[in-house]
Amino acid sequence: MKLLVVGRTGQVARALIAAGGREVIAIGRPDIDLEHVHTLNSALIAHAPDVVACVGAYTAVDQAEREPELAMRINGHGPGHLADACARHAIPIIQVSTDYVFDGKKQSPYLETDPVTPQGAYGRSKAEGEVRVSAAGPRHVIVRTAWVFDATGKNFVRTMLRLARTRGRVGVVADQVGAPTFAAHIADGLLTIARNLATAPTEEAYGVFHMAAADHCAWADFAEAIFAESAARGGPSATVDRITTAAYPTPARRPANSRLACAKIDRVHGVRLPPWRNGLATCMDAIADAGWSVD
Repeated sequence: MKLLVVGRTGQVARALIAAGGREVIAIGRPDIDLEHVHTLNSALIAHAPDVVACVGAYTAVDQAEREPELAMRINGHGPGHLADACARHAIPIIQVSTDYVFDGKKQSPYLETDPVTPQGAYGRSKAEGEVRVSAAGPRHVIVRTAWVFDATGKNFVRTMLRLARTRGRVGVVADQVGAPTFAAHIADGLLTIARNLATAPTEEAYGVFHMAAADHCAWADFAEAIFAESAARGGPSATVDRITTAAYPTPARRPANSRLACAKIDRVHGVRLPPWRNGLATCMDAIADAGWSVD
């Protein structure tokens, strides 16, 4: 199986490169650019992959409120152009999406069939990407995940550790709930899906799926777990002050409920991600081994 990963610097892209070995070819700008259609077809011809995974994205959620057109071009139009190119070459495509396509008002975990109602520019751009990938052809898989973290890159874990260096107390929102999902676990799931698509998949293998860590928590719970894991390894720690969303306003509204029901992907693709605490422990080991460099 040859998986062409579009995007090579993000958390999930790096995890795919690390986990996939010789199965993965990762390309990014300038070799391929979701904003420039002419690069897409040439990349597919040059690499002749069995499956394409689009993990490159505009992920600055708050900045997207100030740059909605740019976010839409990269997250909405770009994946659509890539899916069109894949359809022309009869190559299945996996598009990674997000919990931000939902408004977070549901009281239970979101199903794949629930209405898409994004609240902000980032969510709208990712929702548009889903629509365009779906319209390009039937051989697509859209994977929604949530609260991605890793030992490298810009994410909540590293932000909390950085704040703990200079603060004894950190205010963290306690009324938003989701599943913190380790990038390496996402990569393992995507590789399983890609292998399934490369080996005589059934019609059921395509469509929309949710893939997030087992178990749920609030951001404040996650922060407390981060500091506990860090302290156990001799790293920075702080006390968490549990606050409301209203007490921490941001340019983009976050879903209060980011829980994703993941039974479908387990049934169809045999993918069940570990509990988020497992991923956090592995992530913290890697950060500690790297000397607590989180800047």
